[in-house]
Amino acid sequence: MRAIAERLGAHAESLEGAWVAEIGPAGPVLAMRRSSKRHAGTVHRIRNQLDEQLVTTHRGYICANGPLVEHPSIGRMRCPDAVVIPEGVLDEEGLAVDAAQVLAVVEVVPPSGPDGGCGDRLGEYAAMGIPHCMIVGPRTGTIEVHSDPCRAGYGRKDPYIFGDSVPFGPWTVETSAFRRYGTSGE
Repeated sequence: MRAIAERLGAHAESLEGAWVAEIGPAGPVLAMRRSSKRHAGTVHRIRNQLDEQLVTTHRGYICANGPLVEHPSIGRMRCPDAVVIPEGVLDEEGLAVDAAQVLAVVEVVPPSGPDGGCGDRLGEYAAMGIPHCMIVGPRTGTIEVHSDPCRAGYGRKDPYIFGDSVPFGPWTVETSAFRRYGTSGE
């Protein structure tokens, strides 16, 4: 599946727009990565807050967007909106970051669908052993923080709403500046 995903990724580079090859439950897929301004703004705010705190809690780690996260033994490769990883892995060769190096992932539900596939991804991130996962829903103004991963999913889910100070692993994300999607969904 990885070889197919790599061929799809190479093909994606020749396409117009932002495309990414991922490996999901049905195998390799080519997904368009389009986000609204509010989606991008939410990801930006989370990344900035986590980066400020990582200097103290996990020196040498950053909150990045863009790198794929892979767990070869379960055959999954995903591209979260944000990922907490050692900064040095971005200088390594290869297509994806090993899931064992990931402290946390963040998914912001896109304007295009009810959960934007976040439900499937949540189970995959847990199966990959990623300790913390935050799902942000700008359509509903809600946030879910998941922890205690196991093969069956995350053992703990804590719900919050926009405006809360959200504990996320050893960090806190202030959500008062988060904006909901407008009536058009964006």
